[in-house]
Amino acid sequence: MDPILPIATVSVLLGALIALVFFRSYILKRKSEVGSITKPEVHSDTKKPTKPTQPKKSHSKPHSQASDKDQNKRHHPLDLNTLKGHGDSVTGLCFSYDGRSLATACGDGVVRVFKLDDASSKSFKFLRINLPAGGHPVAVTFADDSNSVIVASHSMSGSSLYMYGEENAKPANDSKQQMKLPLPEIKWEHHKIHDSRAVITLVGTAATYGNADGSTIVASCSEGTDIKLWHGRTGKNVGNADTNQLKNTMAAISPNGRFIAAAAFTADVKVWEIVYSKDGSVKEVPKVMQLKGHKSAVSWLCFTPNSEQIITASKDGSIRIWNINVRYHLDEDPKSLKVFPIPRRDSSGTTLHYDRLSLSPDGKILATTHGSTIQWLCVETGKVLDTAEKAHDGDITWIAWGPKPIPMGDEQVVVLATASVDKKVKLWVAPSCHSA
Repeated sequence: MDPILPIATVSVLLGALIALVFFRSYILKRKSEVGSITKPEVHSDTKKPTKPTQPKKSHSKPHSQASDKDQNKRHHPLDLNTLKGHGDSVTGLCFSYDGRSLATACGDGVVRVFKLDDASSKSFKFLRINLPAGGHPVAVTFADDSNSVIVASHSMSGSSLYMYGEENAKPANDSKQQMKLPLPEIKWEHHKIHDSRAVITLVGTAATYGNADGSTIVASCSEGTDIKLWHGRTGKNVGNADTNQLKNTMAAISPNGRFIAAAAFTADVKVWEIVYSKDGSVKEVPKVMQLKGHKSAVSWLCFTPNSEQIITASKDGSIRIWNINVRYHLDEDPKSLKVFPIPRRDSSGTTLHYDRLSLSPDGKILATTHGSTIQWLCVETGKVLDTAEKAHDGDITWIAWGPKPIPMGDEQVVVLATASVDKKVKLWVAPSCHSA
């Protein structure tokens, strides 16, 4: 017998044994791997209602926090409501004398008159007035009542004034017919009122001083140097003034209809008196005063509610309060009663000027704007009561206080309205001035 044969047989048997052991080990290992994979999957299925929820929670929580931060940026404590629906930049706004209506002029060619039945309402009813084609409303003011508005519109040929009033409602026995609101129609209109120049401000007031009969007097201020006075109800041009200062910035009428004041290219503010005849008509508009003291151009001004003082903001970084209740006919000059530094700085510490001013109906709070920021100041001390950074998503174009408190639920609140290029009008509650 060949001695090699047993050795080969043993080698084959050992090889087969080793292969069997290896194969068994491999099979057991695969079972273990399959078991380790299958077991967590079964566990995951049993935890399915809770486990997917945890990742969602952890993912949504930062999103929620970011959303809250955005809301905090958007919603200031004094931010009461937003009047939406404008199709373009809102160029002007004005409250009615009773404070229950708010008219807005918009670049989309529409004037809207909102009814402020409740300042906290989710939606507001409004009357829509479409201006004649080709013109864009740039400013609006009320005439003798909350159903009549005067609109300044600008086109390529120049500026126009339109007075819209409601057609007299005809008496009817049908209650449904009585419920219908009459549509506004043009009562009077004037074109190229400042030649080809644009109207930059349009303001009106119920004239009660002297022999004035309470009718609305309106001042249109052009981007040139001229200012024109109009009788609100009839549209008659009743007076003119000229600043002779290269270009105007704005003009305002005192609440009692006695004075006109204009901010223009220079640091001085000119004041005219509206003199009324015995029949209540405007007799003349002579220049009577000049406010001198600022070192740079006056950016905006406003009258106090009693018509005896003027507040001016200048690019020299100061605010001044002037007493204009003087005997100017005896050459008595208006006095600067108070001077406050403008408490607004940029990132480098440079003082910023104010673009707009508006004084609360009680004369205690001065609302100011710079760009998209609103700042409320105490008139008595000049201290900042509150600031709303980025109050709008663009520059603020106009601000106005409601002349009277309006309803907000069971309360009555004093409201500031702001208009902006961001197509929105916002309502703001007045801050407390006790802490200043």
